[in-house]
Amino acid sequence: MQKTEFDLNALLQTPAALQNAVKQIPCEMLRPYHNHKFEMYSGERLDDMVESVKANGVLCPLIVQPCTGGYEILIGHNRWNASKIAGLKTVPAIIREGLSEEEAFAFTVESNLMQRGFDNLKISEQAAVIAQRHSEMFSQGKRNDIIRELQILEGKTESTSCPVGTKSENGDTKQNIADSYGMGRTSVARLIRIDSLVTELKRYIDDGSLAVRSGVEISFLSEMTQKELAELLEDYQIDMKKAKFLRASADENGIVSNADIIRILDGKKDNANKGHSVKISGEVFSRFFGENVKKKEITETVEKALEMYFSEVGRKEED
Repeated sequence: MQKTEFDLNALLQTPAALQNAVKQIPCEMLRPYHNHKFEMYSGERLDDMVESVKANGVLCPLIVQPCTGGYEILIGHNRWNASKIAGLKTVPAIIREGLSEEEAFAFTVESNLMQRGFDNLKISEQAAVIAQRHSEMFSQGKRNDIIRELQILEGKTESTSCPVGTKSENGDTKQNIADSYGMGRTSVARLIRIDSLVTELKRYIDDGSLAVRSGVEISFLSEMTQKELAELLEDYQIDMKKAKFLRASADENGIVSNADIIRILDGKKDNANKGHSVKISGEVFSRFFGENVKKKEITETVEKALEMYFSEVGRKEED
């Protein structure tokens, strides 16, 4: 496929050139963005968009990028969905090639901010925005270019999304974001953690059945454990105490066994299997372990040594 040249500066100077970049793409060749974290329109809002498409067509082109077998939508999921319902076979779109993963995701973030505003987003959607803004992999200069491009497509001259500049003087990215969105630094940190929850758990955050602070504790668990938890939340509720207990029960990989998950959710305390800690003097430790040895390796070594010791004791007793 030949690479499409897309000169943003040229569009800024001559917006009419935008029409030359727009292509009609069959709806069946389009796919939702693989990392789309924003809710699609439904109900009356979707019905209104369908009626508008039937009457006027799609006035603002989608932005897409090539993918296997077609194109992946970066901006315009709702317009695409409404067009299919309205019976349209094709939709106008601009094809963007060569975008990095961060740039592609930034398109979805900035477009949703322009359309709905930060305060109207669900908690999980706000978390996605904050996490993307906090990422140091994506520069503010590139973000500004994307915002300007969206303004051209939407026919706007001023950004309606919340601007975030460079880091504050003390280099504190979280504080900079907190100031921009009128929230506390702790709230920013919590939202960043919420973004690392699996999709199945985020819906419980959005509907309020799982508190944000409990979600933060759970976010430190492995993806597998989080998914197991999500399957159980239809029958259980997780308060802060249980969330902390789950995190404390996880191994170094964030994994909690299914049996322990259910025991914790049931509110049962099983002290019989509770581990016991034993202190080893620095002198003894230095004789057998190096400074950088991991806790898991120490545990495995001690376990093997104990097995050998008690095996030898058993043989002597038999003799």
